[in-house]
Amino acid sequence: MPNHPTSPPIVAIATATGRGGVGVVRASGSFAAIDALAQAICGRTLTPRHAHYGAFLDEHHQPIDHGLALYFNAPHSYTGEHVLELQGHGGPVVMQLLLRRCLSVGAAHGMRLAAAGEFTERAFLNDKIDLAQAEAIADLIEASTEAAAKSAVRSLSGEFSSRIHTLVDKVVHLRMLVEATLDFPEEEIDFLQKADAFGQLDRIQAELAGVLSTAKQGALLRDGVNVVLVGQPNVGKSSLLNALSGQDVAIVTPIAGTTRDTVTQSVQIDGVPLNIIDTAGLRDTDDVVEKIGIERTWAAVEKADVVLHLIDATQAEQERLGDTSLLKALDEKIPSGAPRLTLINKSDLLEQSAVNDDSRMYISAKTGEGLDPLRARLLFIVGFEKTASDVFIARERHLTALRHADEHIQTAYAHALTQDQKLDLFAEELRLAQEQLNQITGAFTSDDLLGVIFSSFCIGK
Repeated sequence: MPNHPTSPPIVAIATATGRGGVGVVRASGSFAAIDALAQAICGRTLTPRHAHYGAFLDEHHQPIDHGLALYFNAPHSYTGEHVLELQGHGGPVVMQLLLRRCLSVGAAHGMRLAAAGEFTERAFLNDKIDLAQAEAIADLIEASTEAAAKSAVRSLSGEFSSRIHTLVDKVVHLRMLVEATLDFPEEEIDFLQKADAFGQLDRIQAELAGVLSTAKQGALLRDGVNVVLVGQPNVGKSSLLNALSGQDVAIVTPIAGTTRDTVTQSVQIDGVPLNIIDTAGLRDTDDVVEKIGIERTWAAVEKADVVLHLIDATQAEQERLGDTSLLKALDEKIPSGAPRLTLINKSDLLEQSAVNDDSRMYISAKTGEGLDPLRARLLFIVGFEKTASDVFIARERHLTALRHADEHIQTAYAHALTQDQKLDLFAEELRLAQEQLNQITGAFTSDDLLGVIFSSFCIGK
């Protein structure tokens, strides 16, 4: 049943801006509004879920375009309301003419232009999809890699939501037992032992950890990783960027200070999007432009997920590693938890082979030596495992909710372990954990959060 039966009908162009073979105008609302559109624009009543070919008529009954009209009756539609889709030629002028025609006909029923994400928001409010599935629609549209697209499809199909619902059911079952014990204290039943409360908590926490681990993989596929290249001038940062991207993205010359600004290039490693950020070389300089570039280098470092510190293998050991001021500045600027890996570049010029360790790697951006191990190390550093068939797309808010749920489960443990077994606090922590999990699917979500989420969608979706 629609959650907002009095919502005004809406219409929008559902295809991307620009020219294309096909363009779609979508309308959603009451039967009266949608039937009025069909009668005025198509000149007939449409059979639900059938494609009707014909002219799209203007107010003078002259064709605007010829194409397919599809009518979906409520609740058997994307939004759960009555929906009309007009599929014509994808020229921007034709689409605007159709849109204006729809708004003119629908004005009598209060039809207005749809806001960003409003069709999907109505699908959520009318229980056609949950919030995690709604977000997956936007993530599928915006996916930058094949792995990210496949993971978004899994979330859209309900795999992520299903695992969350399973967790919620287990938490609710344990809550029921705890609160029943609180309601009948005269029974003097040792609840924790009889109900296997610790066993249930262990299983909940183990499953929660598994969902969080998979969600982290999905978040990496969705958001990517910011990898910042830093070091003194002429250590090979731009050459490494070009080598990793497979194209000449950055200018490379023997002249120190060639790179004056940050240069970002997206690359993929096993389906994981990485934003490789080349920066201006760090040194003392009087050049005003170069100083600005160095300031931007530090700004990039402060937002980095991983920092690759390049040094020149041809310099003397004391010159390569003796710049304590640079190392100290890096340690101060790098965000907490963001790893720093030292790359000794130009290893092809060394007379003897060098051995990598946990904190440094020898590479040659010129010959490609060591780049495959570097790619593997980057995936290891960010915690990505080979794409599994059960990875689903996830957002930072999902990770935050899962972490908070885990914290409440751990606190529930603490209350259960006290000598007097504080079951009321135990039950409250379970309730809070359930609330966090419900935020993921939208079973418990503030209207403010919904506004933020759906405003990030494209118009027409």
